[in-house]
Amino acid sequence: MDQNTSQSSSAIVIIGSGLAGYTVIREIRKLNKEIPITLVTKEPGYFYSKPMLSTALASKKDATQLISTPADGMATQLELNILSETDVTAIDSAKQVISTSKGEITYCKLVLALGADQIRLPLQGNAANEVLTVNDLEDYAKFRNAINGKKKKIAILGAGLIGCEFANDLVLGGYEVDVIDLAPQALGRLIPEAAATDLQEKLSAAGVCWHFNTTVQTINRTNDQLNITLANGTLISSDVVLSAVGLRPRLDLAKASGIATGLGIQVNRELETNMPHVYALGDCAEVEGLVLPYVMAIMQAARALAVTLTGQRTALTYPAMPVMVKTPALATIVSPPAKGATGQWKTNSVEGGLEARFESNDGKLLGFVLMGTATAQRGTLTKELPAILA
Repeated sequence: MDQNTSQSSSAIVIIGSGLAGYTVIREIRKLNKEIPITLVTKEPGYFYSKPMLSTALASKKDATQLISTPADGMATQLELNILSETDVTAIDSAKQVISTSKGEITYCKLVLALGADQIRLPLQGNAANEVLTVNDLEDYAKFRNAINGKKKKIAILGAGLIGCEFANDLVLGGYEVDVIDLAPQALGRLIPEAAATDLQEKLSAAGVCWHFNTTVQTINRTNDQLNITLANGTLISSDVVLSAVGLRPRLDLAKASGIATGLGIQVNRELETNMPHVYALGDCAEVEGLVLPYVMAIMQAARALAVTLTGQRTALTYPAMPVMVKTPALATIVSPPAKGATGQWKTNSVEGGLEARFESNDGKLLGFVLMGTATAQRGTLTKELPAILA
């Protein structure tokens, strides 16, 4: 069902074949089997689980094994037209037309599921351009190719969710791992110090070496080695450097088309942009100041948007959505308090785990961290939390 014509039309056109794009298509098909859908993607159009990229090494899966359904299978399964390996160059919302590298496509409704890019730090040194990121399956294939063979030492820039997950996965795969972060602890924006200490100790025991309160000054290649100089004077020798410092929503197409952007592509509760008949969801979208690049948030948005696209305007709500950190060294579930929430962390060590509660001054639960055996409390505590977006 791949289409290469210069002019075509579809009732719904979706740009982006990541989790957000494919999930909203699945939700539309639950409600309407007939409506014509075209998916436009610069990628091959296959479906894979992006969260598995940071756990694939330990599960002994290479990039090709992570593909669950090829593009033609997705086209048949979901009864849609797929334009793969196609760049979208412009959106004309007045004419309801997008321009692509394979011609123009008209739409009744357009959905932007553009995703986000890994943030690239401005690094110095003759090997600064050798720093890798993993943001999709092609990136992951390059990373796996880079670390295969004799290479055993990996440096990771960033001790956030993705950095910690990759660190755990790599040490399980037999690699030596250094993690570097400007923050004083792991998961600095999400968990209190006591919880971070427990996670760091477990990962240290597994083979991770931490470098906090510092940044990379230079990365230089000498023969087969990358030599990393940190701002605190520490020298690290590594085979490969992986950057995992965070995501930045893809906004260029929206900005060039006159679509309002802030942290992300700005949408209302119905996920509409300021342009009529143009919607956005997933890692690229900003709803009431929130950009939530998490699976559960994407699922909520896709369900609400599918109902809107098939004829019944529906406002998005976000319940409390705890995030499971994929660190087998210490099972961790995080539901951070809202930005700017007033209160304090209360930490309680339990046998085989830790429970940290972020409570308001009047004792209401606003967030939590559960580790080890305490993760069994996830369901109970989630019920106590306020909705993120009611």
